[in-house]
Amino acid sequence: MSYDQLQDLPKQVRDNLPKHAQEIYKEAFNNAWEEYADPTDRRGDASREETAHRVAWSAVKEKYKKEGDRWVSKKKH
Repeated sequence: MSYDQLQDLPKQVRDNLPKHAQEIYKEAFNNAWEEYADPTDRRGDASREETAHRVAWSAVKEKYKKEGDRWVSKKKH
């Protein structure tokens, strides 16, 4: 179950992340969905979907951080 468009992302992602962070999430999720199709490539008994969501959040956290209840870019202006 990969995501074709940003509007297809889970509500929690759409409602909380800025557009650029949603794009990062979508791409990372879709890549992980393909990469971890084989259960032997995943840690423990994590499902394919759970693994892809973990990878996607990790990718977002490389560029964004949470300040209070908002996600903001880590890039200095």
